[in-house]
Amino acid sequence: MTIAIFIGSLLAAMALGIPIAFALLASGVALMWHLQLFDAQILAQNLVGGADSFPLLAVPFFMLAGEIMNVGGLSRRIVDLALALVGHVKGGLGYVTIMAGCLLSALSGSAVADAAALTALLLPMMVKAGHDKVRAGGLIASVGVIGPVIPPSIGLVIFGVAANVSISKLFLAAIVPGLLIGGALWITWAWLVRSEKIVPPPRKSATEIMKAFREATWALVLPVIILVGLRMGVFTPTEAAVVAAVYALFVSTVIYRELKLSQLYAVFVASAKTSAIVMFLIAAAMVSAWLITVANLPAMVVELLKPFMGSPILLMFAIMVLVMAVGTAMDMTPTILILTPVLMPVVKAAGIDPVYFGVLFIINNSIGLVTPPVGTVLNVVAGVGKISMDDVTRGVIPFMIAEFAIMFLMVVFPKLVTVPASWFY
Repeated sequence: MTIAIFIGSLLAAMALGIPIAFALLASGVALMWHLQLFDAQILAQNLVGGADSFPLLAVPFFMLAGEIMNVGGLSRRIVDLALALVGHVKGGLGYVTIMAGCLLSALSGSAVADAAALTALLLPMMVKAGHDKVRAGGLIASVGVIGPVIPPSIGLVIFGVAANVSISKLFLAAIVPGLLIGGALWITWAWLVRSEKIVPPPRKSATEIMKAFREATWALVLPVIILVGLRMGVFTPTEAAVVAAVYALFVSTVIYRELKLSQLYAVFVASAKTSAIVMFLIAAAMVSAWLITVANLPAMVVELLKPFMGSPILLMFAIMVLVMAVGTAMDMTPTILILTPVLMPVVKAAGIDPVYFGVLFIINNSIGLVTPPVGTVLNVVAGVGKISMDDVTRGVIPFMIAEFAIMFLMVVFPKLVTVPASWFY
């Protein structure tokens, strides 16, 4: 009954068109009423306390860093470097998109920011070269999925806070899985373009490649600073976000000189608006998370999943299918915040490594960003690229299948995550 009231009130609020943050609050109030715990003061305390977290400061700073990179020329130089390296091969612009997506993921950690930048920079080039616009849009959308996986990742930060798992370990464990997803997209694109009759541009000379590399060096140094700093214990993930924002600001204004002082206000406002939406969503979800704990919902879920407890692989399969289903109807952040307090006790009871689970959980939620009908990244690509939502959805399907295949491969073979992770910590 308790689970039905929580899920029913949440779905009813969403069906009425209420924004997800307020829908979470409404379901929290409904649950409080059912448990006879309704108290406006408790509601307010949990709402304020939900956003009052030092690790969560990483979210607005990574948002700011991503905004600065797009405006300040760092993202464009990453794309130029990828063009110089692989733009000349058959289907080269697709490989450029995948390579640039992996590099941008190591800079911003935001799927939306990466997808918007890649769509604006590369979609017109791919269409002009003769690639099918629908397929190109689908590729760019699927590449955006890598953003929340390869560190620094806003999704991993939110999961780490909600699950009380080391964010540094999550960051380091997600590197190889993120690259595996990029490899799967690379193979899928190669298969799809094998019959296309497009003449690629001529190979860049060694001089042009070196010039593109020199131009992108300042942007490429940032992920190295973050990963080495985290691995050596120089700074925490939150401090890494501040380093990323300050470094991007310095490079954009002093080195590249593409970000003018007059543009700073607009950049700060844009990142503040996005951050405010995410942080309020987190705060609202923490109210529900507290009530989920009070109502002992995790124990009920553990009881429901008891038949799978004997096999961690079967249990992970069941959980991944559940998250896939939820991801079709709900955005990434609320899914993380709602399901994490419910699933973590199940994962711990089954003896599954929380870091391994966290990486797969975030990968699943990231793919949810391109699953219709609510796929946020699909909407971004459709809006920026001026493509219909139906066309982008059709174009993303083969790439989405490849991403799910990699995810389930890591479920069957956990060492694809756990062994590479041990290289870093």
